[in-house]
Amino acid sequence: MKVLVIGSGAREHALCRSLSLDPAVTALHCAPGNAGIAEVAELHRVDALDGAAVSALAVELGADLVVVGPEAPLVAGVADAVREAGIPVFGPSQEAARLEGSKAFAKDVMAGAGVPTARSYVCTTEAEVTEALNAFGAPYVVKDDGLAAGKGVVVTDDVEAARAHAAACDRVVIEEYLDGPEVSLFAVTDGVTVLPLQPAQDFKRALDGDEGPNTGGMGAYSPLPWADPALVDEVMRTVLQPTVDEMRRRGTPFSGLLYAGLAITGRGVRVIEFNARFGDPETQVVLARLRTPLAGVLMAAATGNLADLEPLRWSDEAAVTVVVASHNYPGAPRTGDPITGLDEVAAKDAPHAYVLHAGTRREGDAVLSAGGRVLSVTATGADLTEARERAYVAVARIGLDGSQHRTDIAAKAAAGA
Repeated sequence: MKVLVIGSGAREHALCRSLSLDPAVTALHCAPGNAGIAEVAELHRVDALDGAAVSALAVELGADLVVVGPEAPLVAGVADAVREAGIPVFGPSQEAARLEGSKAFAKDVMAGAGVPTARSYVCTTEAEVTEALNAFGAPYVVKDDGLAAGKGVVVTDDVEAARAHAAACDRVVIEEYLDGPEVSLFAVTDGVTVLPLQPAQDFKRALDGDEGPNTGGMGAYSPLPWADPALVDEVMRTVLQPTVDEMRRRGTPFSGLLYAGLAITGRGVRVIEFNARFGDPETQVVLARLRTPLAGVLMAAATGNLADLEPLRWSDEAAVTVVVASHNYPGAPRTGDPITGLDEVAAKDAPHAYVLHAGTRREGDAVLSAGGRVLSVTATGADLTEARERAYVAVARIGLDGSQHRTDIAAKAAAGA
């Protein structure tokens, strides 16, 4: 099977790493990729938002399957262009990707499907914003309706900060604050059958102790020793299957990866958001634990054959991912700094720990930073304590001037807190 992955982040590196280990994959390509992905896949230059260019590349390569990683190409309709070329694609249509592309649309779908979520208002004027903020009170939750690379949400006790964020957006969703721990649950679907993966928890805030601004994610871990064993079945019954059924009922079937961001509140499970693709950094830990070859799972979803797939097999090991970000992230990041220690991690920590590139580029023999979240280190172990120890040993080997990372990823869960 020839596979083409679209994207250039740590999520795509994790996907490519898993696909490269799948004996069914005879050729692996990625566009545009990054310095790390180049070690496991052949890279190609392409505008990931240009559906015609992506489909032309897929045809030229004779790809049997195209996997669209990031949200922006999905919302731009890249998967549609590939399907029109007659090539199976893992990723929803442009219309179905609105589940992530518009918070207001997602709320409407949840209402139609009877999915439990936070009460909310969609606001386009200052007066509507004021009314909604007054209705819910602090903490204020203000979400940009459109794509914002994981940084479009402000949760604050400062009403003026909430107003300022709303004013900077064309349309916002303002909703009640959901208490309780958060969980990420991915599900692979062909538009009818829904196959849940293992749950994970990510860390959105930039600093230890969940302080600082929201980011695209600074780390993750799986499994969740504190979670109810019945959680996945409950979310399947109340959230994932009803959402997929509602999308099909509307004439916009959703196939690909449906990501549910959940809050485990005192009133039960509530959906915080949907994404239309694998989440980063949760993908890194979930795929680290998946033992079923990945290509067959993605192909079954792309071709409508998920119901025929055997149950997924999972490792009993734990996985922890720690993100290393550049100076000033999530503000305007500094780029162009050399990254050292990558060979040392490969030599001393593999196979239990490895580096997944995100914002990197190669210049001669050097690997340089090229984005906000530069790379992530993923490690596995018998339990969360061993996995996080291995992750942080590997992180300590990496040199990047001015870089930052959280030191408390999975610490509470490992300690049983």
